[in-house]
Amino acid sequence: MAAKKILMLVGDYVEDYEVMVPFQALQMVGHTVHAVCPDKTSGQFVRTAIHDFEGDQTYSEKPGHNFVLNFDFAKVKAEDYDALVVPGGRSPEYLRLNADVLALVKALAAAGKPIAAVCHGAQLLAAAGVLEGRACSAYPACAPEVRLAGGEFIDIAADEAHVEGNLASAPAWPAHPKWLAGFLQLLGTEIKL
Repeated sequence: MAAKKILMLVGDYVEDYEVMVPFQALQMVGHTVHAVCPDKTSGQFVRTAIHDFEGDQTYSEKPGHNFVLNFDFAKVKAEDYDALVVPGGRSPEYLRLNADVLALVKALAAAGKPIAAVCHGAQLLAAAGVLEGRACSAYPACAPEVRLAGGEFIDIAADEAHVEGNLASAPAWPAHPKWLAGFLQLLGTEIKL
């Protein structure tokens, strides 16, 4: 298996599990992951939030960790990456306002690179205009954005994932086992026990 170079787009109040787990797991199997945030450099951090499902009408939010970035956003070039990961949480809602972020997402999607998006990550894909004619899962509150962007919202359980074409998507962090497994397949990663 050839190791891949993966871009992870994050920002303050990214969901803690949705950034920490994929960042570590993808490196564990041999891939390089550059976690970046606009206007920040390697060694700086973003704050995370822990979102949980506790029986309320929506998820609760608690302070998470400081997640340290390992690459400079200003040095990112889409052509240098084999894939993209977009964690959820609150960061996609404002990252989608950044023209440079949208250009990166569009370029990676246009090149047919594997993309993994979880939870509110679909907000960024919708804003970049890369969901037209695509099926995508996301946190249910993002369904209108997926549909308005011309995509088909796939409504599945929080621990399920949807993989179609070059896109692995899921509603929330409980889907990590299936979502990451689907993304690893798109990357061509073989794990032998």
